[in-house]
Amino acid sequence: MNLKLKRAKELAQFFAKTVREEGLSPTMHRTAGYLRRRLKSKKGRFWPSKELCAAQRAADTSSWPRISFCVPFYNTPKEYLTALCGSLAAQTCPNWELCAADASDGAHAWVGEYLKSLPNVRYVKVENRGISANTNAAAALATGEFLALADHDDVLAPHAVYEMLAAQQKTGADFLYSDEALFTTDVLRPLTGHFKPDFAPDYLNCCNYICHLAVFRKSLFDEAGGLDPACDGSQDHDLFLKLSERSVPVHVPKVLYYWRVHAQSTAGGVEAKPYVAEAAKRAVSAHLARTGAKGRVTDGLFPSTYKVEYEIEGEPLVSILIPTKDHTDDLDKALRSVFEKTDYPNYEVIVIENNSTDPATFAYYDRLCADHANVRVVRFEGGFNFSAINNFGRRAAKGEYLLLLNNDVEVINGSWLREMLSLCSQPGVGIVGAKLYYDDGTIQHAGVITGLGGFAGHSHKYARGSGSGYMFRLATVQDFSAVTAACLMCPAAVYDEVGGLDEGYAVAFNDVDFCLRVREKGYRVLYTPYAELTHYESKSRGLDTKGEAKARFDGERARLEGRFGKALLRDPYYNPNLTLDREDFSESDILPKEEFPA
Repeated sequence: MNLKLKRAKELAQFFAKTVREEGLSPTMHRTAGYLRRRLKSKKGRFWPSKELCAAQRAADTSSWPRISFCVPFYNTPKEYLTALCGSLAAQTCPNWELCAADASDGAHAWVGEYLKSLPNVRYVKVENRGISANTNAAAALATGEFLALADHDDVLAPHAVYEMLAAQQKTGADFLYSDEALFTTDVLRPLTGHFKPDFAPDYLNCCNYICHLAVFRKSLFDEAGGLDPACDGSQDHDLFLKLSERSVPVHVPKVLYYWRVHAQSTAGGVEAKPYVAEAAKRAVSAHLARTGAKGRVTDGLFPSTYKVEYEIEGEPLVSILIPTKDHTDDLDKALRSVFEKTDYPNYEVIVIENNSTDPATFAYYDRLCADHANVRVVRFEGGFNFSAINNFGRRAAKGEYLLLLNNDVEVINGSWLREMLSLCSQPGVGIVGAKLYYDDGTIQHAGVITGLGGFAGHSHKYARGSGSGYMFRLATVQDFSAVTAACLMCPAAVYDEVGGLDEGYAVAFNDVDFCLRVREKGYRVLYTPYAELTHYESKSRGLDTKGEAKARFDGERARLEGRFGKALLRDPYYNPNLTLDREDFSESDILPKEEFPA
């Protein structure tokens, strides 16, 4: 097939796959940004400059450790073989070796001859016993203190070894991973970048977001028992889970690996390797068993994603706190959806009345309490202060878990409360947020990212609700810096530990501040796509756009910035290569500045 025609076909297939998973509008935004950046850069969007490469080659790295790249080769096409080996030879840091386990058949004997002719290559001929066994044979050749895994059809960026070792020297990390890009025929014209968060353990349970490039101590690899042939197809995922149990991975937010998309690669979709899902579920199940977590691993919402269904011990009481003022139609819609759909039985509802003036509101409260034994109405006498109102309601709550819930929401799926509780009851989890839709089915909230718009914004806002989002982040349980208090669950003990909501935030940013303070205590903040509600945002209170309301909003934003400072602009779960101007995870038009060696 003509090369240009082949590339056009591959691009069309990739575009169609992205539209299916993310929706047309996000895909068009991403494509427009891609084309805009292509016009700006002749040498490739993520490729290092000649000046940076020269400076790295001139740096003294003689005291740094060596990375042994462990690669299983099998009937590798010549163009792929020479591309991979050429990218190693072009490294700006010489501290590497290639450990090659060659399982090619007799018709491809030239693969071994080519590899043995190269410098810095340690070679062994093996029978083809599967990717894990073959990779383990390559690892057995390694003399480096660190190992890295690479596929025989991929390409390394020229500064990959330098950047990974520089980060290791700076942090002392035993396990590191970088960003990557997908390409078809030309690494200088990648299809897209995969810009990852810093270590996100709950995300890793749901999919192998770490992937390439991963570098780790050989001693850790050996301690983990190497790659497990029982997990062939998801052997890397299994290994990364094992390594993360021993050492917290450090993320290097730079594109250092180019993953080739073709019909037989997992980069082209797991349809090419249908056994991957079963292997991944085995890997995550084994991880749960090793860490003492009780749960069942099932298929996720999209291929190559997974869900952990954690067990809930006992049936703890959940106190649902709902602040309200008049607008009983909205409140009734919210409560009816809770009563009629919620399949978790042990909850109470605390309606926190705040300055209603319509007599019909109080008549509604009387009927509500008469009809539902698990409902109480408490009266907060002060002016509107969302934080103070919820703190007041908390004092009336009897539950082991608290759920802050707006009066302008409507439950969609009956398992919503159970899904949130199953996560919130896990050790180390401090807060769980839900997937909230606008009434047109687009996303209102799927986690909060600090730094968006200068302070904080909602992940995937306005995206198609049924899509997968960026790297499946809309459709999997996620680690986030914050979630919205429109639907937020927290163990009552954690709520009390941090002193509840800060009453200095009357309207805005109380949830962001609360989540960040909970994270400072060492707890994780999670988002789940399996708790779904419609949020009729700001129906009852309006938006702070002018006058006194705007002044209050600006003051509360200043309070947040004063408390957390520059930390707001570097969300660990949002990659610095992504834009802070939009919520769609599109690439920034301004890449982080290159860091030259000292």
